[in-house]
Amino acid sequence: MPETSPESSPSGTVTALPSLAAQAERLIELGVHEIAGIPADELRAFAANAGDEGGRRGDGGALLAVHPHRAPASALAPLLRHDGKPGFVVTDMADVDDFAPCTVELPDAPLYLVTGLDRGDHMADWSPEEALPALAARDRTPLLLTEGIHWVLQQPGILERNRCFMTIGSRLRKANGALDARTPAIWISNGTGRDGRERRNAPKVGWCWWGNRHTWLGFASATGRRP
Repeated sequence: MPETSPESSPSGTVTALPSLAAQAERLIELGVHEIAGIPADELRAFAANAGDEGGRRGDGGALLAVHPHRAPASALAPLLRHDGKPGFVVTDMADVDDFAPCTVELPDAPLYLVTGLDRGDHMADWSPEEALPALAARDRTPLLLTEGIHWVLQQPGILERNRCFMTIGSRLRKANGALDARTPAIWISNGTGRDGRERRNAPKVGWCWWGNRHTWLGFASATGRRP
Protein backbone atom coordinates (compact mmCIF):
# COMPACT_ATOMS: atom_id res chain seq x y z
CA MET A 1 0.00 0.00 0.00
CA PRO A 2 1.38 3.48 -0.83
CA GLU A 3 2.32 5.66 2.12
CA THR A 4 -0.53 8.14 1.67
CA SER A 5 -3.35 7.13 4.00
CA PRO A 6 -7.07 6.90 3.11
CA GLU A 7 -7.68 9.78 5.51
CA SER A 8 -5.50 12.16 3.52
CA SER A 9 -7.14 15.48 2.70
CA PRO A 10 -8.25 16.16 -0.89
CA SER A 11 -5.39 17.02 -3.17
CA GLY A 12 -6.39 20.63 -3.76
CA THR A 13 -6.56 20.14 -7.54
CA VAL A 14 -10.08 21.53 -7.83
CA THR A 15 -10.62 25.01 -9.23
CA ALA A 16 -14.04 26.57 -9.51
CA LEU A 17 -16.09 25.15 -12.35
CA PRO A 18 -17.92 27.46 -14.76
CA SER A 19 -21.49 28.30 -13.80
CA LEU A 20 -24.08 25.68 -14.69
CA ALA A 21 -25.49 28.05 -17.30
CA ALA A 22 -22.04 28.33 -18.90
CA GLN A 23 -21.59 24.56 -18.74
CA ALA A 24 -24.93 24.07 -20.51
CA GLU A 25 -23.85 26.44 -23.28
CA ARG A 26 -20.55 24.58 -23.62
CA LEU A 27 -22.36 21.25 -24.08
CA ILE A 28 -24.69 22.84 -26.64
CA GLU A 29 -21.72 24.34 -28.49
CA LEU A 30 -20.14 20.87 -28.67
CA GLY A 31 -23.40 19.23 -29.81
CA VAL A 32 -23.71 17.02 -26.73
CA HIS A 33 -27.43 17.84 -26.49
CA GLU A 34 -27.90 16.40 -29.99
CA ILE A 35 -25.97 13.24 -29.08
CA ALA A 36 -28.21 12.85 -26.03
CA GLY A 37 -31.44 13.75 -27.81
CA ILE A 38 -32.10 16.60 -25.37
CA PRO A 39 -33.41 19.92 -26.74
CA ALA A 40 -31.06 22.83 -26.12
CA ASP A 41 -33.78 24.75 -24.27
CA GLU A 42 -34.32 21.77 -21.94
CA LEU A 43 -30.61 21.69 -21.13
CA ARG A 44 -30.61 25.43 -20.44
CA ALA A 45 -33.71 25.12 -18.26
CA PHE A 46 -32.14 22.34 -16.21
CA ALA A 47 -29.06 24.47 -15.57
CA ALA A 48 -31.18 27.48 -14.63
CA ASN A 49 -33.38 25.49 -12.24
CA ALA A 50 -30.45 23.67 -10.61
CA GLY A 51 -28.61 26.90 -9.83
CA ASP A 52 -25.04 27.04 -8.56
CA GLU A 53 -25.58 25.57 -5.10
CA GLY A 54 -22.22 23.80 -5.22
CA GLY A 55 -20.38 27.07 -5.78
CA ARG A 56 -22.15 28.67 -2.84
CA ARG A 57 -20.99 25.81 -0.63
CA GLY A 58 -17.41 26.59 -1.61
CA ASP A 59 -16.61 23.14 -3.04
CA GLY A 60 -15.73 24.38 -6.51
CA GLY A 61 -19.25 24.12 -7.90
CA ALA A 62 -21.19 21.28 -9.45
CA LEU A 63 -20.50 19.52 -12.74
CA LEU A 64 -23.38 19.19 -15.20
CA ALA A 65 -23.39 15.61 -16.51
CA VAL A 66 -25.45 13.74 -19.08
CA HIS A 67 -26.43 10.17 -18.19
CA PRO A 68 -24.12 7.70 -19.98
CA HIS A 69 -27.12 5.96 -21.54
CA ARG A 70 -27.83 9.22 -23.38
CA ALA A 71 -24.26 10.29 -24.17
CA PRO A 72 -21.79 7.37 -24.12
CA ALA A 73 -18.04 7.67 -23.77
CA SER A 74 -17.41 6.75 -27.41
CA ALA A 75 -19.40 9.80 -28.54
CA LEU A 76 -17.94 12.20 -25.96
CA ALA A 77 -14.24 11.31 -26.22
CA PRO A 78 -13.71 12.83 -29.71
CA LEU A 79 -14.97 16.18 -28.35
CA LEU A 80 -12.00 16.44 -25.95
CA ARG A 81 -9.16 18.75 -26.93
CA HIS A 82 -5.58 19.16 -25.74
CA ASP A 83 -2.84 21.03 -27.58
CA GLY A 84 -5.28 21.36 -30.48
CA LYS A 85 -5.62 17.58 -30.80
CA PRO A 86 -9.01 15.78 -30.57
CA GLY A 87 -9.57 13.05 -28.04
CA PHE A 88 -9.75 9.36 -28.88
CA VAL A 89 -10.43 5.93 -27.40
CA VAL A 90 -7.61 3.37 -27.56
CA THR A 91 -8.03 0.75 -30.26
CA ASP A 92 -8.22 -2.16 -27.79
CA MET A 93 -11.19 -0.62 -25.98
CA ALA A 94 -13.86 -0.99 -28.65
CA ASP A 95 -16.22 -2.04 -25.85
CA VAL A 96 -15.77 1.26 -23.99
CA ASP A 97 -19.52 1.91 -23.83
CA ASP A 98 -20.06 -1.40 -22.02
CA PHE A 99 -18.19 -0.04 -18.99
CA ALA A 100 -21.16 0.71 -16.73
CA PRO A 101 -21.62 2.24 -13.25
CA CYS A 102 -20.29 -0.11 -10.57
CA THR A 103 -20.69 0.61 -6.83
CA VAL A 104 -22.20 3.91 -8.02
CA GLU A 105 -25.84 5.02 -7.80
CA LEU A 106 -26.84 7.34 -10.63
CA PRO A 107 -29.88 9.62 -10.57
CA ASP A 108 -32.66 8.24 -12.78
CA ALA A 109 -32.62 11.28 -15.05
CA PRO A 110 -31.01 12.29 -18.35
CA LEU A 111 -29.22 15.20 -16.64
CA TYR A 112 -27.70 15.38 -13.16
CA LEU A 113 -25.07 17.15 -11.09
CA VAL A 114 -21.79 15.82 -9.68
CA THR A 115 -20.48 17.65 -6.61
CA GLY A 116 -17.17 18.00 -4.81
CA LEU A 117 -14.84 16.92 -7.61
CA ASP A 118 -11.25 15.96 -6.85
CA ARG A 119 -8.65 14.65 -9.29
CA GLY A 120 -7.05 12.46 -6.64
CA ASP A 121 -3.41 13.41 -7.16
CA HIS A 122 -2.66 12.29 -3.60
CA MET A 123 -3.56 8.73 -4.63
CA ALA A 124 -1.07 8.54 -7.49
CA ASP A 125 0.84 5.24 -7.39
CA TRP A 126 -2.14 3.44 -5.86
CA SER A 127 -3.80 0.59 -7.70
CA PRO A 128 -7.55 0.73 -8.42
CA GLU A 129 -7.91 -2.23 -6.07
CA GLU A 130 -6.36 -0.17 -3.27
CA ALA A 131 -8.06 3.11 -4.15
CA LEU A 132 -11.71 2.03 -4.23
CA PRO A 133 -12.04 1.07 -0.54
CA ALA A 134 -9.95 4.10 0.46
CA LEU A 135 -12.38 6.42 -1.33
CA ALA A 136 -15.33 4.68 0.30
CA ALA A 137 -13.72 5.13 3.71
CA ARG A 138 -13.74 8.89 3.09
CA ASP A 139 -17.37 8.83 1.90
CA ARG A 140 -16.32 9.68 -1.63
CA THR A 141 -17.60 8.12 -4.85
CA PRO A 142 -15.37 7.33 -7.84
CA LEU A 143 -16.17 9.13 -11.07
CA LEU A 144 -17.62 7.35 -14.07
CA LEU A 145 -15.68 7.55 -17.31
CA THR A 146 -18.35 9.77 -18.87
CA GLU A 147 -18.25 12.09 -15.84
CA GLY A 148 -14.49 12.38 -16.18
CA ILE A 149 -14.89 13.30 -19.85
CA HIS A 150 -17.53 15.90 -18.94
CA TRP A 151 -15.11 17.38 -16.42
CA VAL A 152 -12.33 17.75 -19.00
CA LEU A 153 -14.79 19.20 -21.52
CA GLN A 154 -15.65 21.93 -19.03
CA GLN A 155 -12.14 22.36 -17.58
CA PRO A 156 -9.56 21.23 -20.16
CA GLY A 157 -6.75 22.33 -17.85
CA ILE A 158 -7.64 19.61 -15.35
CA LEU A 159 -5.89 17.14 -17.69
CA GLU A 160 -2.18 17.73 -17.24
CA ARG A 161 0.73 15.61 -18.34
CA ASN A 162 1.88 13.40 -15.46
CA ARG A 163 -1.23 14.44 -13.47
CA CYS A 164 -4.05 12.56 -15.14
CA PHE A 165 -6.71 10.33 -13.57
CA MET A 166 -8.60 7.07 -13.50
CA THR A 167 -12.39 6.76 -13.44
CA ILE A 168 -12.98 3.50 -11.61
CA GLY A 169 -16.71 4.06 -11.10
CA SER A 170 -17.09 2.47 -14.54
CA ARG A 171 -16.42 -1.26 -14.82
CA LEU A 172 -17.17 -3.96 -17.38
CA ARG A 173 -18.97 -7.05 -16.15
CA LYS A 174 -18.25 -10.15 -18.22
CA ALA A 175 -20.82 -12.73 -19.28
CA ASN A 176 -19.87 -14.99 -16.35
CA GLY A 177 -20.57 -12.18 -13.88
CA ALA A 178 -16.94 -11.43 -13.06
CA LEU A 179 -15.56 -7.92 -13.48
CA ASP A 180 -13.12 -7.28 -16.31
CA ALA A 181 -9.64 -6.45 -14.98
CA ARG A 182 -9.44 -3.31 -17.12
CA THR A 183 -10.28 0.01 -15.46
CA PRO A 184 -10.80 3.17 -17.55
CA ALA A 185 -8.67 6.30 -17.33
CA ILE A 186 -8.13 9.59 -19.14
CA TRP A 187 -4.62 10.77 -19.89
CA ILE A 188 -2.46 12.44 -22.55
CA SER A 189 -1.03 10.33 -25.34
CA ASN A 190 2.71 10.17 -25.96
CA GLY A 191 2.04 9.31 -29.59
CA THR A 192 3.71 5.92 -29.32
CA GLY A 193 2.61 2.45 -30.40
CA ARG A 194 -0.86 2.10 -31.85
CA ASP A 195 -1.79 5.66 -30.84
CA GLY A 196 0.27 6.97 -33.77
CA ARG A 197 2.73 9.87 -33.76
CA GLU A 198 0.04 12.24 -35.00
CA ARG A 199 -1.81 11.75 -31.71
CA ARG A 200 1.01 12.90 -29.46
CA ASN A 201 -0.45 15.23 -26.79
CA ALA A 202 -4.03 14.24 -27.66
CA PRO A 203 -6.48 13.41 -24.84
CA LYS A 204 -6.70 9.64 -24.57
CA VAL A 205 -9.36 7.35 -23.10
CA GLY A 206 -7.65 4.11 -22.20
CA TRP A 207 -7.43 1.53 -19.47
CA CYS A 208 -5.14 0.12 -16.79
CA TRP A 209 -5.18 -3.17 -14.90
CA TRP A 210 -7.15 -3.39 -11.65
CA GLY A 211 -4.07 -4.41 -9.65
CA ASN A 212 -1.47 -2.11 -11.22
CA ARG A 213 -0.09 1.22 -9.95
CA HIS A 214 0.86 4.25 -12.03
CA THR A 215 2.74 7.23 -10.64
CA TRP A 216 1.03 9.64 -13.06
CA LEU A 217 -2.59 8.57 -12.50
CA GLY A 218 -4.73 9.71 -9.59
CA PHE A 219 -8.31 8.62 -8.90
CA ALA A 220 -11.02 11.13 -9.70
CA SER A 221 -13.87 11.19 -7.20
CA ALA A 222 -16.78 13.27 -5.97
CA THR A 223 -18.82 13.82 -2.83
CA GLY A 224 -22.08 12.90 -4.51
CA ARG A 225 -24.63 13.20 -7.31
CA ARG A 226 -28.07 14.72 -7.45
CA PRO A 227 -30.78 15.14 -10.10
